Amino acid sequence: MARKSSRKKRKFKPFRFIVLMLILAILITSGAALGLVFVSVKDLPAWNENALVPSTATQIYDKDGIQVSQIGLENRVQVSINDVPENVQNAFLAAEDHYFYEHHGIRIEAIIRAAYSDALHFAGINKQLQGASTITQQLVKLTFLTPEKSLKRKIQEAILSFKLERRYSKKEILEMYLNQIYLGEGAHGIQAASQTYFGKDVGELTVAEAATLAGLNKSPNYYSPFQNKDQSISRRNQVLKSMLEYNFIDQETYDQAMSEELTLKQNDSESDSNYPYPYFVDYVTDELIDKFGEDKVFKGGLKVYTTMDPKVQKYAETAMANPNNFPASQKNAEGIMQPQGAMVVMDPDNGEIRAIVGGREHTHMRSLNRATMSPRQPGSAIKPILAYGPAVELKGMGPASIIDDVPVTYSAYSNYSPKNDDGVYHGLVTMRTAITKSINVVAVKLFTDYVKMPEAINFAKRMNINLDQTGPAMALGGLRNGVTPLQMTAAYAAFDNHGIYNDPVAILKVEDQDGNTLFESENTSRRVMKETTSYLMTSLMQSVVQSGTGTGAQIGRPVAGKTGTTDEGKDIWFAGYTPDLVGVVWIGYDTPTRMQRSYGGIYPARVWKEVMQQAHKDIPSHNFIEPPGITTATVDNKSGLLPGANTPPEDMVTDIFAAGTVPTKTDNVHVLTEVCATTGLLPNQYCPDRITRVMLKLPYTVPKNVADYSMRVPTEMCDVHGPAETFDNDDESDDSSFSWQELPSDLREQDNGNN
Repeated sequence: MARKSSRKKRKFKPFRFIVLMLILAILITSGAALGLVFVSVKDLPAWNENALVPSTATQIYDKDGIQVSQIGLENRVQVSINDVPENVQNAFLAAEDHYFYEHHGIRIEAIIRAAYSDALHFAGINKQLQGASTITQQLVKLTFLTPEKSLKRKIQEAILSFKLERRYSKKEILEMYLNQIYLGEGAHGIQAASQTYFGKDVGELTVAEAATLAGLNKSPNYYSPFQNKDQSISRRNQVLKSMLEYNFIDQETYDQAMSEELTLKQNDSESDSNYPYPYFVDYVTDELIDKFGEDKVFKGGLKVYTTMDPKVQKYAETAMANPNNFPASQKNAEGIMQPQGAMVVMDPDNGEIRAIVGGREHTHMRSLNRATMSPRQPGSAIKPILAYGPAVELKGMGPASIIDDVPVTYSAYSNYSPKNDDGVYHGLVTMRTAITKSINVVAVKLFTDYVKMPEAINFAKRMNINLDQTGPAMALGGLRNGVTPLQMTAAYAAFDNHGIYNDPVAILKVEDQDGNTLFESENTSRRVMKETTSYLMTSLMQSVVQSGTGTGAQIGRPVAGKTGTTDEGKDIWFAGYTPDLVGVVWIGYDTPTRMQRSYGGIYPARVWKEVMQQAHKDIPSHNFIEPPGITTATVDNKSGLLPGANTPPEDMVTDIFAAGTVPTKTDNVHVLTEVCATTGLLPNQYCPDRITRVMLKLPYTVPKNVADYSMRVPTEMCDVHGPAETFDNDDESDDSSFSWQELPSDLREQDNGNN
């Protein structure tokens, strides 16, 4: 028989076991929780207060201070809480956290309620997860944390929320939150959302509009009024109901807001684009980056006040997009290629750029801007800058000054011989005639012989056109590096602006997001020519538009301008101005290519006319202002001197002069010359008839292909008439004493004419 054990067997006590298990579970859970808290604290994101100020888009304003565009990584406009109406603030509090001013960053009861709801969700009882985040927690999550849903992230969120509440006031937290949240349609922050959906600043929102925006935070895409208007209104009404329930609005305000129609911003062609006025904005962007760097420009929320006139900019963009304003496209090995174009419009009084278009289409941000980045050969458009302007300014010449358009060769420059586009040498012409017809030889002679190249190049340098001396062909646009439309516009503006040059200006002022001025443009005006020079040049270029190569730019008001066409039409230009605006148009291929039957007076003048007619619609027509020191005189248009005794009436011309440049000598070119009536050459002793003509006498000879060759004093002797023939005395005729002089005068003229 087995012996019984002396140790008593303990009776199992379930209650004690449960208690022990609970204690063990609590210890394990507490240890795990402490471990989780430790890990959460250890991995807590670095506290970076700069992150609380989000990247903010740079705002671009036009010349009238109206916002027209923005640049930045996000569509966000920083706004002070003081500029956010109380009703807007309350709408977000009602929708997201009506106890905001009572808690210290988190609400324990909300967390417990959310945890219970989430447990039911995971058990398949409750379909929807319950949110429990306060506005402070949401801000922390937006700023420091990832969207990951985990207990660790929740612990970090709570820790950071307490820290945020200790460092900032409730108003500061609410301001940061309203500037951080994403509200759909690319709008970050309350101000950007207000502009996106309603086309107004946040300070102008109604209660109903504020509730609409507050309702977006729950699901920006689903509740977008652009995408789902009915759902947006339903969500708005829920927010309004909460505002009434939490005493943020009274019953009357609630009723009025509930009945308000949802009126959204109308998306016209300009506002519908995320990138309006792209070439102008690109130009401004590049200037800003040069001054402030990319981070400041794309993230710093700058306010940039520009010189752009949106109407003129749009006119130029439309004209550049019109295929009728361009020569036909051409085929090459790579397919169809189309000619490109560029245009700049400027206010001549101050250099402020009103429009920049750098191509027919804008393909991507900061595309090639041909208006500012592509120097091209200017053709005859450079003549006022390198030939006529210096001649007037430096040599005292004027519209009635005379240049002989005859063949010339420059042996020092590889026997360069300029040719006229029409193939004609016109002889003695005034400067007005020469520029009106764009006579090449005259421009080359002015540049090379009258002014001299270095002086002409220095004159151009005054207007920021810096050129290397290459030879006489420079006068016709044969430049080593070319010029941009922007450079040409600024230079022509000096002729328009009474001889005063202004550096081109696109940015007037830059402020940071707090309103502090970071940059302000300075007056850079300087005199580059006499006022009388600019007026005489304007008068000359008015003739180009009135009756010369630029008639295609006539717009029914005073216009001055100059065409430009390079060899084979590879670059074609029109540079023109009124008393109010100056504009330059260039057309050509990016890789210089021949354009048949293309001239500056056709397509560029057409673009210029289309833009300027619209740009001047609201500007009264008026003339260019004549300065003091301009006088009028009549001169001989073959010598440029005062009419002499031999000056024919048809060779007298009345024109304007700068005071002190009216000639004092009389014409010595027209002379009375006896010539053979038959040949027009100098008579020999046998010429039966001689006549005296008024002819042109100069100390040199010209070839016969010069248009006025027949008007010049001949240098050759008549070779038709010789010694008179003797009659045969054996002649049976009784007429040995016959004389031509005995014939009736009418028969003599007839016979002479038949001789």
